[in-house]
Amino acid sequence: MRNCSPKKSAAAVAEKARCRIVLCGGRTPTATYRRLSQPPFQDRIPWQAMEFYWGDERCVPADDDRNNALTAFRTLLDHVPVPPQQIHPVQCDGSPAAAAQRYEQLLRTRLSGPMPVLDIVLLGLGEDGHTASLFPGSAILKEKERWAAAVYSEAEAMHRISMTPVLLNQTLLVVFLVTGRKKAPILKQVREGPYDPLNWPAQSIRPHKGERIWLVDQAAASALA
Repeated sequence: MRNCSPKKSAAAVAEKARCRIVLCGGRTPTATYRRLSQPPFQDRIPWQAMEFYWGDERCVPADDDRNNALTAFRTLLDHVPVPPQQIHPVQCDGSPAAAAQRYEQLLRTRLSGPMPVLDIVLLGLGEDGHTASLFPGSAILKEKERWAAAVYSEAEAMHRISMTPVLLNQTLLVVFLVTGRKKAPILKQVREGPYDPLNWPAQSIRPHKGERIWLVDQAAASALA
């Protein structure tokens, strides 16, 4: 994270007095979160000016181990001095559609202003090419207006709430975190294959006015040309 978080967050704070960052879920980012919560990174990031959001969330109770926000609190947010009112997890109470609508309302209220509205977006990469909760063939990939939507994961038999590409592409910096040899085939497909975002949703994330970088380990990169 030396290429993005401390430097980019400090630049955003210097320009706008805040840095808006979107966190991702899954197991891949936990090592990064732990590193950021400890010296030397802990002392280099302007935590008081940071605002946190989530790219997606599973519709499970807040104390469920599968909850993305819970993982982020345990590994990062409980260990750094971020004001609680600047942390905005997805609230999955009620129906998934209503939860998505509430999160979109919060996002549009908090993220008002000229594009891009986000500073840093962290994303993972699934073995099927999904990122956030943008799954292959999902209607959310064709969304043109909404910033958040409810998604049903057939593989998990579970509803999720996800930011859409409409919002995720309004960012200064997108960082994909990819680790492990199991991710090597899909990383090659997404990076070097033809552009087909309906089948490989991670390809749909291309910031309009920002940059996209890939932080991958040697195993994940083993199939790349």
